[in-house]
Amino acid sequence: MTVTLSEVRPGAYYDSVVLMQLQSALADLSGVEDAGVVMATPANCDLLAASDLAVETKAGSDDLLIVVKGFDQESAEDALGQVDALLNRRRGAISQEFRPRSLDAAIKQLPESQWVSISVPGRFAAGVAKDALNLGRHVFMFSNNVALEDELDLKNLAQEIGLLMMGPDCGTAIINGVGLGFANAVRPGPIGLVGASGTGLQAITSAIHNLGSGVSQAIGTGGRDLSLEVGGTTILQGLELLSEDEETEIIVIVSKPPKPEIVTKLLASALRINKPIVVDFIGYPPAARRIANIHFASGLEDAASLAVKLAGDSPNLGVQSSFGEGRQKGYLRGIFSGGTLAYEALLGLQAFVSPIFSNAPIYEYQRLSDVWESKNHTLVDMGEDEFTQGRLHPMMDNDLRLRRLAQEAADPEVSVIMLDVVLGTGSHDDPAAELGPAIMAAKESSQKQNRNLEILVIMVGTEEDSQALIEQEESLTAAGALVFQSTIEAVDYAIQRLAVPSPLRGKSVELERFKRPLSVINVGLEIFYDSIKAQDAEVVQVDWRPPAGGNERMMALLAKMK
Repeated sequence: MTVTLSEVRPGAYYDSVVLMQLQSALADLSGVEDAGVVMATPANCDLLAASDLAVETKAGSDDLLIVVKGFDQESAEDALGQVDALLNRRRGAISQEFRPRSLDAAIKQLPESQWVSISVPGRFAAGVAKDALNLGRHVFMFSNNVALEDELDLKNLAQEIGLLMMGPDCGTAIINGVGLGFANAVRPGPIGLVGASGTGLQAITSAIHNLGSGVSQAIGTGGRDLSLEVGGTTILQGLELLSEDEETEIIVIVSKPPKPEIVTKLLASALRINKPIVVDFIGYPPAARRIANIHFASGLEDAASLAVKLAGDSPNLGVQSSFGEGRQKGYLRGIFSGGTLAYEALLGLQAFVSPIFSNAPIYEYQRLSDVWESKNHTLVDMGEDEFTQGRLHPMMDNDLRLRRLAQEAADPEVSVIMLDVVLGTGSHDDPAAELGPAIMAAKESSQKQNRNLEILVIMVGTEEDSQALIEQEESLTAAGALVFQSTIEAVDYAIQRLAVPSPLRGKSVELERFKRPLSVINVGLEIFYDSIKAQDAEVVQVDWRPPAGGNERMMALLAKMK
């Protein structure tokens, strides 16, 4: 009989990568069936309960909670006893180079730095970003779960002093040839991008590279930038920068569909720019294919193709996928790590399969009532807040996706499962190694039940990415998946298989300063420090800890003393 034991470490802080690695190491120990290592936020305790690792605890959000399910009492106790040894083993592997404890000290160490990359937990991120802006640095904020009022304050401050505030929840950027967050290895070229979607930028920049062209800059904004409240502050700054950049000949704008008021503001600004502009408001019905200098795209792949054509290159669209014949009854379930890819899939599917639900719906009636249980056709974006609070993003950690894949595959009414695999800096170093066996197991299980379960994989990346695009495709294909280069191809295949009827304010950002060789101060996940360093850019890692040990009252007092 299994035994579940837990340990609480009050006020202990580790970044999400450390937590993931400790959880994996504990789960791999002999005699251990499963393990969970999280900061004990209410959301994370719910995640443990959903994974059958619920425990009675008085731990708070600032406490580290370690849970081990052993095959017996002795195994569980032995695993908990190895926690410190496992943590010390990791510390011994970390470089012993000096790491400053504050932004001020980091800037003294790297005075030429122009950027601060922030990936600390959301409730601390705004304070770090405000310090960075006041110290005259652009901000790339990967952190999510940041309050809207904090985002408004930060973007207003950045705009007043002529700096970029990219984020919160900004997943992707390529600045002067260096990828920040999740980014693909693409050649330099004449196409500049600005977008409120991380995986959307990745999909388009990868397609531009694969079509033979290249990227000048890719400026991310964060998912809420085009909300009515924020009003497109960063995307408008990015448009102005790209309009002044002589190396940028074509501009691409990508986002989920903004409110009509924001669309009007963006297009009015775009009309004043003397460069061709490709607009992909995914799902937003354009008035025409082209108005003046603005070209409207019908999707991510089309946006890349249009931009390459406008830049004067000859696109090589490659070989079209060979679609299977025949239809079958059953539901489709999508399990995504990329929010924009999930959205594009939902957009393509909603006219053909009904009812369809999602935790990130296009229309409110599509909202999934319980994010842990699918019904009918369902697409789940596992990068949304309910899955990422205190946990690593699913593009780094496949744990929750693997569990969800097994859950969906076990449903006898499911006939198609759709996944995405996004390669590039910051992402899992070998996603196929984990997803492949899970896909194979799901296929074998369905065959034993006389079901023909098809698993579709949307692959985003280039042959230059460290994960090796072709090897990833071959591994997943060998496991029984069908691999597609775009969301639209995967959606088209799924539809055929399912039994269904077929203007700017504030101070301008200084272009000359923006174009200097990238140098970064990284506050948060060390994996981003490693990826920046691997791209031969100057970077300093801050040895960050929550101020006042995460005590909210003390933090407020410290803030007033500044």
